[in-house]
Amino acid sequence: MSAATTAPGQGSIALSAPLAGWSAPLDEAPDAVFAGRMLGDGVAIDPTAGVLHAPCDGELVLLAPSRHAVTLRTAGGCQILMHVGIDTVNLGGAGFTAVAAQGARVRTGEVLLNFDLDLLARRARSLLTPIIVTTDSGFRIVRRVEGRAVAVGDPLMELVPGRAAAAVPAAAAPAAVLERARVAFEHGIHARPAALLAAALKNLAADVRLAARGREANGRSAVALMALGAQCGDEIEIRATGPDAALAVRALVAALAAAAPHGGSSAAPRPASAAPAPLARADRAAAAGGTSAAPAAGAEIPGVVASRGLAVGRAVQLRRPEIAVCDSGAGPAEETIALERARAAVRARLERRAAEPGGGAGARAAGEIAVAHLELLDDPELLAAARVRIGEGRSAGLAWRETLRAAAAQLAALADPLLRERADDLLDLETQVLLALTGAATAGAIELPENSVVIARELLPSQLVALDASRVVGLATAGGGATSHVSIIAAAMEIPALVALGSSVLALRDGTELIVDAERGVLEVEPPPARLAAARATLGLRRERSAAERAAAQRECRTADGVRIEVFANVGSAAEAHAAVRNGAEGCGLLRTEFLFLERSAPPDEAEQTAAYQSIADALGGRPLTIRTLDAGGDKPIAYLPQPREDNPALGLRGVRTSLAHPALLRTQLRAVLGVRPLASCRILLPMITEVDEVTSVRRLLEEICAELGLGRAPALGVMIETPASALLAERLVAEAEFLSIGTNDLTQYTLAMDRGHPQLAARLDALHPAVLRLIATAAQAAAGSGRMVAVCGGLASEPLAAPLLVGLGVHELSAVGALIPQLKARLSRVTVAECRALARSALEQSDAGAVRALVRRTLGVDGEAQR
Repeated sequence: MSAATTAPGQGSIALSAPLAGWSAPLDEAPDAVFAGRMLGDGVAIDPTAGVLHAPCDGELVLLAPSRHAVTLRTAGGCQILMHVGIDTVNLGGAGFTAVAAQGARVRTGEVLLNFDLDLLARRARSLLTPIIVTTDSGFRIVRRVEGRAVAVGDPLMELVPGRAAAAVPAAAAPAAVLERARVAFEHGIHARPAALLAAALKNLAADVRLAARGREANGRSAVALMALGAQCGDEIEIRATGPDAALAVRALVAALAAAAPHGGSSAAPRPASAAPAPLARADRAAAAGGTSAAPAAGAEIPGVVASRGLAVGRAVQLRRPEIAVCDSGAGPAEETIALERARAAVRARLERRAAEPGGGAGARAAGEIAVAHLELLDDPELLAAARVRIGEGRSAGLAWRETLRAAAAQLAALADPLLRERADDLLDLETQVLLALTGAATAGAIELPENSVVIARELLPSQLVALDASRVVGLATAGGGATSHVSIIAAAMEIPALVALGSSVLALRDGTELIVDAERGVLEVEPPPARLAAARATLGLRRERSAAERAAAQRECRTADGVRIEVFANVGSAAEAHAAVRNGAEGCGLLRTEFLFLERSAPPDEAEQTAAYQSIADALGGRPLTIRTLDAGGDKPIAYLPQPREDNPALGLRGVRTSLAHPALLRTQLRAVLGVRPLASCRILLPMITEVDEVTSVRRLLEEICAELGLGRAPALGVMIETPASALLAERLVAEAEFLSIGTNDLTQYTLAMDRGHPQLAARLDALHPAVLRLIATAAQAAAGSGRMVAVCGGLASEPLAAPLLVGLGVHELSAVGALIPQLKARLSRVTVAECRALARSALEQSDAGAVRALVRRTLGVDGEAQR
């Protein structure tokens, strides 16, 4: 093709070379998105000069904020994307100067932008510049110049309209997609939500910016997202440009709405402190790096409870490793390779930790935090800043340290204590990567004596995970906060922990006798012998009671008068099922199947689902397994399910409504359940039922699939009572369902008209409200009248204090958090059914939840006990 031999035909477009350089096939681009033609077809030019020109007449519809890419649209609607270099978005605009403004109309040959060719050669993965005719333009390439040098203005490609051209008018390709959404994460955009948001954009070709509280962030950067300081309820503006802009916005809106269920978090219970305390004298002194004089014997140092409990042990000072790094490097190329190798080593270790099956809550918490750290490790803004520093002559170690500490300082300066505590995650990553750079990353665990109370300025998650937990009885830190990741892991591991104690604890000698009273919130230094003896006696009694409850939990649960009450567990994995059985679970009353469907681009197929359900059935050893069908929509949106925008998702397309709206998805899930063996141990539970027709529709489909598979009998089909409508219709529902299971979290939300995620109403959202109890009683009476079983699988079932009351209302089965099963069984073993019924009658006459709780405590003789 040449200017002399080729003349564009009617409706065709001639593109001239926008760069001087070597034109090569697009396949040579070192990026699967371009080489795989995911954005469209074209050529790639290896530039020899740093000026990008317009290849044709048109409108500059998109200039990326980082100025590394532009999109031109012709009068006929053809869009040409010119992406200077590969991974140049990571430069954040460094080396680029825009000449033409977005929205400008330009003529062929006009300069669009200038770029520093030498700087890009040092910092970018490749200078090869794809010139793409986007897929949705409705044009195809009939001739192109490849395999030779081109000058600016030389013929490059000839395009002709394809079949879709008429259906894609110019107005159909907007320059940007703009949307607003509210943050539904209970604690705002902290580490894990930020990681989820960034992960939602993977594999999408779009430039995404989020704005809130007067700040703006790159949607792919978890650190930048955390630095927004966005809280639950804040409005976020999302602006996306590029071929996948609409998909990117939809994914982020779904992710922002995906708040953790009320009453729990994705990692572990929130530490039971009164409130996140402000950083007072303790943190100021600790942050300044100073150390006060050692506390005197008998002193009581006040702190903040991060993990409730009591411990007696001896102090062991644990100090963050001081890792020496060189100031200058061996050159940008060698230092970049060194940093990538270190990051790869840390990534491999974090991936192993995230994938470890372990059944313990501490292991699960550490695994989920490792997932968040993986996102931070690959954060594009952190990497770009580190590479810039390396390009300026710093060593990989110094560049990484300066970058991580600058980002940590940015988070530490925020007003929100939860976000300030995320700075520790960055410091933890700093340490891990620097250890890998020095070759010391595989050092063994720290040797600790028995009964160690670990003292530190601010413990890092990786340090805590590396400790021998069997030798740690308590934690005490000078700084830190009650919602840090270390606190979450400590709570999950049931290690009593105090934070924000002040710098004086750093002067304690190793071996000093201590009492960690993480109930009163004080660290007792060298307490008198009588106090030590009393604390040890209390611990002994607690251990004996816990051991007795665990032993008793392996037996069937019966009330004091011998009535059988089944105590099952709510689980979400095979590891949780194993742990629940060890705690005495008699089965699974609720398997949340959402874990298979979330955070992926396509739904799991039948084989994958069956394998997952079978692993949990195997862990239960033939005990009953209640599998809830997908509970999606509302507060659990799924990116690959097209859902209409809803002003009030809690009242929209969710639960069984979503499944019935996507019958192929429901059919696959039901077939997967029917593949579990032994099938006789399985029950199927339908979420968010409000009408009898919903149950009959699913039953017809279930029976149809059973016939296809040659199964004579379908598993028992149950419905969740989660709304006042289903409670009041329970008498009709039990005519179609074999059992009822009451979800008290949603039932309370809908009955009291209080959003489960509303921070100001959280204290009033109590399932022991008499109105909620009356609906539970109504459902239980309906089940009893038809000889059906009724269970409670919501948060109220995990309150030992509430167990006798629920039995008194007519509940036959409780499905709870596995760790609480010994306490539930112990509580029920001390009451008769007659006592439970009398308690229930009195509770229904109370005026509010507070009065009900007071009544239950008085009746059961547990004044002063929170749960036991």
